[in-house]
Amino acid sequence: METGRNPASGPKKSPFTPKAIIHQRFAAKACYKVEEVQEVAQNGCPGLVIPQKGPCLYRCTLQLPDFSVVSETFKRKKDAEQSAAEKAIQKLGIQPKEDNLTVEQAWDELAGRLSYLFSIEFLPSIHPLSGHFRAALQRGGHLSGFIPVAAIAAFDAKINSLCKYINPEVESNHILVMSLIIEAAKRLANTLLFSEEKLSLQRLNPHPPEIIQSLLKNESSFPESISIEAVRIPASAEKIVEPSILDASFGNYYLDAIAKELGVKDASKVLISRTIGKASSETRLYFCAPESITIGPSSELHMKLASSFREFNALATYLSGQEIYGDAILASVGYTWKSTDLSYEDLSLRAYYRILANMIPSGIYKLSREAILAAELPTTFTTRSNWRGSLPRDILCTFCRQHRLSEPVFSSDSFEPLPDLTGRKRLRDTASSGDEINEGGLAATATAAAQGGCTLVYRCTVKIYSKYQDLILLCSPKESYKKQTDAIHNAALKVLLWLDRFLDKVAMSVEEMTSSAKGLDVLIYPQQFVKEFSSCQFLPKYRWSTATLADSSLCSSYSYVQKNTLEDEVASVRISGEYSGTTPSNGSLVCVTYNIYLVTEREGIKEQLEGSKEFEFEIGSGATSPVLEAVVTQMSIDQFACFTMELPSKEIVLAVARDSTTVLSLLSSGTCTMKCEVTLLRVTVPLEDRMEQALFTPPLSKQRVEYALQHIRESCAASLVDFGCGSGSLLESLLAYQTSLEKIVGVDISQKALARAAKILHSKLNGNIEAKQLTNRIKSAILYEGSILTCDSRLCGYDIATCLEVIEHMEEHEACLFGDIVLSSFCPQILIVSTPNYEYNVILQNSSPQCQEEDPDEKSQQQSCKFRNHDHKFEWTRQQFCQWASELALRHNYDVEFSGVGGEPNKEPGFASQIAVFRRKDGSPANADFTEHFDVIWEWSSSSNSRS
Repeated sequence: METGRNPASGPKKSPFTPKAIIHQRFAAKACYKVEEVQEVAQNGCPGLVIPQKGPCLYRCTLQLPDFSVVSETFKRKKDAEQSAAEKAIQKLGIQPKEDNLTVEQAWDELAGRLSYLFSIEFLPSIHPLSGHFRAALQRGGHLSGFIPVAAIAAFDAKINSLCKYINPEVESNHILVMSLIIEAAKRLANTLLFSEEKLSLQRLNPHPPEIIQSLLKNESSFPESISIEAVRIPASAEKIVEPSILDASFGNYYLDAIAKELGVKDASKVLISRTIGKASSETRLYFCAPESITIGPSSELHMKLASSFREFNALATYLSGQEIYGDAILASVGYTWKSTDLSYEDLSLRAYYRILANMIPSGIYKLSREAILAAELPTTFTTRSNWRGSLPRDILCTFCRQHRLSEPVFSSDSFEPLPDLTGRKRLRDTASSGDEINEGGLAATATAAAQGGCTLVYRCTVKIYSKYQDLILLCSPKESYKKQTDAIHNAALKVLLWLDRFLDKVAMSVEEMTSSAKGLDVLIYPQQFVKEFSSCQFLPKYRWSTATLADSSLCSSYSYVQKNTLEDEVASVRISGEYSGTTPSNGSLVCVTYNIYLVTEREGIKEQLEGSKEFEFEIGSGATSPVLEAVVTQMSIDQFACFTMELPSKEIVLAVARDSTTVLSLLSSGTCTMKCEVTLLRVTVPLEDRMEQALFTPPLSKQRVEYALQHIRESCAASLVDFGCGSGSLLESLLAYQTSLEKIVGVDISQKALARAAKILHSKLNGNIEAKQLTNRIKSAILYEGSILTCDSRLCGYDIATCLEVIEHMEEHEACLFGDIVLSSFCPQILIVSTPNYEYNVILQNSSPQCQEEDPDEKSQQQSCKFRNHDHKFEWTRQQFCQWASELALRHNYDVEFSGVGGEPNKEPGFASQIAVFRRKDGSPANADFTEHFDVIWEWSSSSNSRS
């Protein structure tokens, strides 16, 4: 159940943390010492003999002058520190102060805060507002000592916090904050002077001259002349955004310099927005106060904002979230908590357009990769290891902050796959549907289930609320994932893709909005959503998606590019360098060096716009420009290509240009083109299971299980041994079906994989009633550690043996030895062996196969089809596999039949995974007179479990 959604009458402020309270009392005298604690892990799997490493825990000792305290153990260091501080507070008997004020108390504190700000004590302090007081003392004539009310409202967080107690609407109304400051100042009429004409405040009793001289002496090192580059954003759509220069020299109040640039007489006529972009920056919008200002009852400011006075500034309003009329200046200048000196940095046109790009999902992603022209927001989240740049969840959080929305709420559902009586899988809910994601990114109930060994799949729901806690968007994907983080990021990505689509066409009707959102499992609440994004409709469309090839009619959005058509477009691209044989395929992670230039052929000018020495992206995920990907897929490692791209809009070019003056000059010539040079550095092939899952439904792994299950049912097998069982995926899957099996055994050489298998099987065999009904025939389960090339008498005479996708991880002579050992020594009634069909790689990797040499030591170095996994020692063609299996069967008195999964038997290139089924001809196995070499890692029996 979600809580905390209703707007409060005042600001919801968290009380001071325990550490903050201790710091207030003891400062540097409080010493925290955190140590790592090793605890014995509870593996939750009786019978597992492998020692399990417990989670990394921390304990904190807090040393104070008179005593010390020790915290409990926690997973995070900061939690241990807070726990120690909390114990110290309890021992000291400190009662944390409640931070809830009545309206009258807020008025009193607001007046007290103003009194402090105009005091001598505040003047020399390091505070974002104190610099304004010092600068005001240097203003000449009748302005000397006057502080604009707008500056107090913008730069003192405490003032804003107190105003929220009095009227919560101040958060979206900067004028209202100024009204409350003026009313509070009237309560201090004996110490403060308010000028309605100047809209400023001044001390009635001037500061002593020696104080002023001392401050001026300390600031004498300030440069005599300072020119700060800023950007003017015009209100008129017919005018262009252009650079502006501010004079903030010594003795010149920078707000007066901005006022001059805006065409008003002094700083009192300048209003100030909240920070733009990062909260830590001093980038703000400065704009003119309305021409008509009157002070009403209770000091309420009435400002006529009608367009007859000034034109509505759509861009500035969009950036700030506040209504702005007339031209605005975007500048990065102000005083900070770090120094008494004025802090500033030049803000170029490039910085302005990057701020604008940071307001949309694809722009946020592009900036995180520092590749506005080359990168694209991926259309799918495949794996965390292949994702580059900011993660979808982080991008969505950034987007919500940029648009002044509440933080997105991620709620998880976890399910345990269980079959019904027909053998088809269904999902059982094991977690609360409203489970909110904790700070570690996992739902508490799902974490507990995972620790207990349950096999779960996950879904994630995303909700986005307005700042007033109105639900505006809900995303409930139907897909489930094995990892909870994958569910979170995929849900977030769906929201981002739709938001990108909406911001590209904000004028879409409600019907268009709802229908386009439905395709991504997104539900829009139109009335609230349109209200939050109403200012977007006035924005110019810059088409942030990357350009296509020059003269191409293709759409630049990745989702709509037809791959074959695009490959035809790049067929004429000239690729130089020797062909190495290693080319990218779908799912490959590639790394390139690229440079994109603005070129004028006539003058021979070449201005670099963007480039990277190492730019990585996954083929097929939509993470880069479609034309760049299409060119790269035609290349092999170390090859070079150069091609011309369609020139994007001027605004996009300026967002990447470091020298905007030169670029504007080149663009104005009308003869510019954009060229890209790219070199393919390396290719990392995709994991085998990801390639298979991308092409087969259900995945090949599940098809292999179903194939084995069919033979188990047909043979009425009572015992099964799985050679190379790994993490127990086959054994686990078999437990989800009604079979005749009573004993199951797994053998593997990896202790780590066997430990995972033990936990999974233990949770299944000791699970709930539904699971027991499916596994009630199983009387024994054992996991052995050992090489499947070694004989062990305990594995003799099983009804059925399986070895699925294992032999290719051995050398070829070891695969032959394995076949001999199994069929001559273990002698199962049935042996099922599967291995990849090398000939099918042409489809998986979208390349042309070349024949492998018969001699494994003379494999072709130029083969264009790679093995499916880097750990594969070989992959056989159908003929090679048939020869291996037929010779084995002949030597050991077995019949063999061939089949497979993934593909069609009578259609080239056959099955993706080829299978041989060996059946013993005689009735009794050979005598097992060899010793026991395997170690028992885990053992389970129904009799011992029922007694326990």
